[in-house]
Parts: sequence; C-alpha cells; structure tokens
Amino acid sequence: MNSRKKIVVLSGAGISAESGIRTFRDTNGLWEDHSIEDVATPEGWQRNPDLVLKFYNERRKQAFAVQPNAGHLALVELEKYYDVTVITQNVDNLHEKAGSTHVIHLHGELSKVRSSADESLVYELTEAQWEVKKGDVCEKGSQLRPHIVWFGEAVPMLDVAAEETAEADIFIVVGTSLQVYPAAGLIYAVPKGNPIYIVDPNIPDVAKRQNLTLIPETATVGLTRLAQQLIAEATT
Repeated sequence: MNSRKKIVVLSGAGISAESGIRTFRDTNGLWEDHSIEDVATPEGWQRNPDLVLKFYNERRKQAFAVQPNAGHLALVELEKYYDVTVITQNVDNLHEKAGSTHVIHLHGELSKVRSSADESLVYELTEAQWEVKKGDVCEKGSQLRPHIVWFGEAVPMLDVAAEETAEADIFIVVGTSLQVYPAAGLIYAVPKGNPIYIVDPNIPDVAKRQNLTLIPETATVGLTRLAQQLIAEATT
C-alpha cells in the first residue's frame, strides 16, 4: 500500500515562460499576432487550415528547442517523496522532458497530431519530424490536425483531472492566472482543509480558502523553495 501523500499540481503558461516559451495570449488578446478565432477554433481551422498548421508548426519547433527549468525539475524531485500528478494547461512537453512521470494535458499536446476525422488516431511527432503540412493524412486518408483543444471544443481530460484533484493531500498552483475555465475550477475540487499553495509573481484573485498559502515568486524560485519545504516535511 502506498502511504506517500498525494500532490496534485496545476501548471500554466508562467512555468513554461521561464524556459523561453512565449505565452500564447498576450495583453491585447492576440496569440503571436493572430486572433484566437483564426488559430484556436474549429471555425478557424475550416477557414484556413494552412494558417493553423503553420502557426502550430512554429510553436512546435520552438517547444522542441527549449529545455525545462528549475521549476519543472523541482516537481520531478518531489516524486522521490510524494505521489505527484501534474495537470497542465500547457501544450509543450517540458514536464515530461524534465522527468515528470504522471502528466495530464488539459489542452492537448504540441508534440502530437491527430486525424481530423477520427480523434482516436493520434500520432507522436519528433524533433526531426516536427512539421505538418496540408496533404499529410492519417491512415484513413483524413488531414492531420494539431492535437490541441481549441476554444469551443470539449476538454476530454477534465474529468480525469478532477478525479485526481479530489484525491489531493496537497494542491499546488503554479504559473496560471486561474482565469481560464474549466481548468481554473479545479481548485474547488481540492478536499476541504487540505493545503493549497499558489506560486506566481502575480497572485490570482481566488476565494479565501482554509490552508491557502500564497507564494508571490516565479516558478523557478517559488517552486524550488516549496519543494524543499515539502521534502523536509516528508523526511522528518
């Protein structure tokens, strides 16, 4: 029987930003100078698949080139002492690259593509083969599309994430404004009274919760410090 406590982490764009990945959405509501409607909706895909493929090819190439930072590595270190599940809103694979073994991607994965006709047909891309073009098809002959959850689409991993969160002994939020739903609502699935830590230089506005600890630091600083604290607690 596993007696180790369970840590569930909800990560957002802030942790990836420290590795050099620009957050998709900037202050004027554009994603890398494109409107969300053009590159992150099923309608945008129908209108201009070439633009959408190009947009995600560029994001994918960048994601393959960057490396995990101290924040990602702190979560890996926690796995030596805790049962750790990372629920991420990010579409890069930096958590996996760092060595995290249980990662749930709420919004899809840049490193994968899927059939536009059969969403169960998912294919892994590599650093050597990162580009997807019009005319690249699945085994059934349908165009491949980014394996990304676009606005207006269901979030298939949400129920799994909620189940994990409901079992959390400790819940950590890092690098997210808690403004994007339904992911932001996961914090309310944490069992009442269990500790919640929020690590972000800009602390999001959340309802006052019992055992809520705010750490106004970047992921590299705040998570490293928090991991050291939690490891000390587990070993004393």
